[in-house]
Amino acid sequence: MRKKVKDPLVRYDSKVDALYILTRKGAEEEVVEMAPGVNLELNEQGGVVGIEILNASKLFRGVTKSMYRQLQES
Repeated sequence: MRKKVKDPLVRYDSKVDALYILTRKGAEEEVVEMAPGVNLELNEQGGVVGIEILNASKLFRGVTKSMYRQLQES
């Protein structure tokens, strides 16, 4: 039986500028690069247990600025 995480756990590691999203409990058996800097961590059955985003601050910089502006306008 799959053990899903009730709410995805999100962690940011500033030392390596990586964002980790844990989607389900379980051991990582394989990593698949979906795009440059975006990796899916898979369990033994091929299910996604996590998502790793490298260079996260650069990737999300525009998104967070845009969200901040929208909050200021509302």
